[in-house]
Amino acid sequence: MKLRKWRAVVRPAEGRKLPPELRPAAVGALAAALPEGLRDPGFAILLRRIDQSPILEGNRVVPYFRGPETFEAMRAAIDGARKEVLIESYIFKDDATGRSLRDTLARAVGRGVRVCVLADAFGSMATRRGFWKKMRAHGVEVRLFNPLFPHLLTQPFRDHRKILVVDGTIGFTGGMNIGDEYGSSRRKGHRGPWRDTHVRVDGPAAWGMATVFTEAWLAAGGNAIEIPPLAPPEPGGVPVLVLDSRPGRGHGETASVLASIVAAARERLWITNAYFAPRRRAVATLGEAARRGVDVRILLPGVSDVTLVRHAGHGNYAALLARGVRIFEYQTAVLHAKTLVADDFVSVAGSTNLDFRSFHFNAECNLVMLEAGTARAFTEAFEADLAQSVEITPAVWARRSLLHRVGDTLARCLGPVL
Repeated sequence: MKLRKWRAVVRPAEGRKLPPELRPAAVGALAAALPEGLRDPGFAILLRRIDQSPILEGNRVVPYFRGPETFEAMRAAIDGARKEVLIESYIFKDDATGRSLRDTLARAVGRGVRVCVLADAFGSMATRRGFWKKMRAHGVEVRLFNPLFPHLLTQPFRDHRKILVVDGTIGFTGGMNIGDEYGSSRRKGHRGPWRDTHVRVDGPAAWGMATVFTEAWLAAGGNAIEIPPLAPPEPGGVPVLVLDSRPGRGHGETASVLASIVAAARERLWITNAYFAPRRRAVATLGEAARRGVDVRILLPGVSDVTLVRHAGHGNYAALLARGVRIFEYQTAVLHAKTLVADDFVSVAGSTNLDFRSFHFNAECNLVMLEAGTARAFTEAFEADLAQSVEITPAVWARRSLLHRVGDTLARCLGPVL
């Protein structure tokens, strides 16, 4: 029997309405009923029903938890490119890191490789025009997503993805933008290099990420990119769901996938997030998992580059602590990672924050990985981060000042516009 190939189209389809039983408020009942939880064969089926996307097998996954190693691996992958390099980043800075990557891309063009760079116009607004001009002079195709003019009315919509795909077979994604903040030098006002997570995938999931890239690239006026259909891969390796979204497509599905993971967890649910301003429903869902006996821990920034969002998250601490959720704040540097690991089996890494903007206004990309070895790496990284964190207990939280309490309440009210 000849197996059908997957066409390179983004999923779920634009404008799709989730069936009532698969919506974020209801899907937990289906996930919780799975006899073996996250390891149950029905869990992968549920994810496919929610997102209408394949779970692609045959991948090799390498997580990175520090900037220098991440950028070194990215440059090495680009240096090995033969046909095509695709880069999508919310922020692409004109600094030592950005210029080094620009030079690497120029070398690839010199070898005859097609190189496409897409940066968000707002996120990269501090990057000077001369930087892009020099990049174009080297033959790199450059587009800026949603510049102020002529897109004045759509300015809330931003491209928050961080994607690199080389030859359709090697992909990187996670929370890292392209900038010196992840390097070894300390920046004014911060304690050290930012703590973030990125993931490299070798295999069919990179094809899925390339498909996601083309959506924003074409929307930004880029020339067509041909991505051939994908034959179903051989079983084995790390199964990966490429979970992506943009305004009008995929936000509900992302929320439902995350709700399913929380509801199906049986032992532990450890979340790291940079900008935490969740809805009440998310707080209740996490609290329900803790009530079932799941070890629910949330690691958040103790120092942030966006103080107002940090205080918006504070407005949810009391409700979470009262429900048995444990909260930790990372002290060493700015925490910018967006990850989840559950039951030493499911791990998630990508660009989505647990805030209003990520679920309504931003284009995002995440990888959901269903494999114990990969999850173990995320678990160990979380434990290492806890060693550099302080726990916020109910007693500690009750002692904060009146001014702090008022500020948290006001910031929480601003959550939908942050």
